[in-house]
Amino acid sequence: MYILYLEDITKMIKNVYKRQDGRFEGRITLGYQDGKRKYKAFFGAEESVVAEKMTEFRREINPLSNVSLTFGAAFDEWFESNSIRTKESTQANYRLKAQKHILPVFADENITAITQKFIYQFIKDKQASGLSNRYITDILVLMKSVFKYASRTYRIFNPMDGLVMPKKEKTEVLLLTPEQEKELMRILMANPTLTNAGIILARMTGLRIGELCALQWKDIDLEKRILTVSKTIQRIQVKGGNKKTKLVITEPKSETSKRTIPIPECIIDLLRQFQGEAEQYLLSGTEKPVEPRTIQYRFAAILKNGNLPSVHFHALRHMFATSCVKLGFDIKTLSEILGHSGVEITLNRYVHSSFEQKTEYMDRLKVAI
Repeated sequence: MYILYLEDITKMIKNVYKRQDGRFEGRITLGYQDGKRKYKAFFGAEESVVAEKMTEFRREINPLSNVSLTFGAAFDEWFESNSIRTKESTQANYRLKAQKHILPVFADENITAITQKFIYQFIKDKQASGLSNRYITDILVLMKSVFKYASRTYRIFNPMDGLVMPKKEKTEVLLLTPEQEKELMRILMANPTLTNAGIILARMTGLRIGELCALQWKDIDLEKRILTVSKTIQRIQVKGGNKKTKLVITEPKSETSKRTIPIPECIIDLLRQFQGEAEQYLLSGTEKPVEPRTIQYRFAAILKNGNLPSVHFHALRHMFATSCVKLGFDIKTLSEILGHSGVEITLNRYVHSSFEQKTEYMDRLKVAI
């Protein structure tokens, strides 16, 4: 006979795979009996069905599942404990997702009564409402953090364990063609303003819009041709008070986002035309910053007036990365310039090749006939 202790339950190994007969099979390790490992097998037509069966089994044998705690209360506790180590902008993002999507559904539910079936229905409802699988996954990651906190603090069963996340669809970023990009640069250079200079700088360095808006002249050394990224700016929701939102300047999204970037020689003279005092912001020419949505509106107007396709400001970052690859940048260098934590992000998100480029590469193949 074998006995399961709580520590055995929390360490149970789950393995779900597709059988030759088309069904899915999952196994949970129960422990040892007479020196041999014992398993319990679960079967189903879908991976999610098997995972749910395994989850319910774990719930049944968990001796500490009866805790009087609502999900809303657990969220409040987690949010309070998490706030001491996260940025204000991150907290605002968590609060927005929770108030808009999670709490209206789960707030009053006892946290031990929330099953995977309940969560899967929540996913389906959000998909039906038009949310992308990528955004739904972000919501689920937030929920997962709350359940992990509750599991660790109250030793409850975590229904997020083994949950099959919705498959993220790959979205294509709309970019300007090389000809359209040349026309944009011609328009910007023909009318040198602070805004236009900032757009050109973003295109030539890959800066994010929040990083560009937070850039002060003390961050730019034109003699050494170095630009330092140490902060970003964004508008966040405010809890309570008269204002619903406020503008905050904070550290970039990650440690790797803090970086120094060599400024291309070709735009040094352009930047010299607008060089101001150390505390002045590049885009405003004053000690008061311009916020990202204002620059996005201005960028959209420039595209419209130039009869160019409507693309997001972030497309400039994609076009910068793609151009760098064409010019022979090694991916590690490009990744550091963009402020990514790894080259995978650079390759998967920011490097785009046209069909013409693919054709050119394929034509380089030579066959001896």
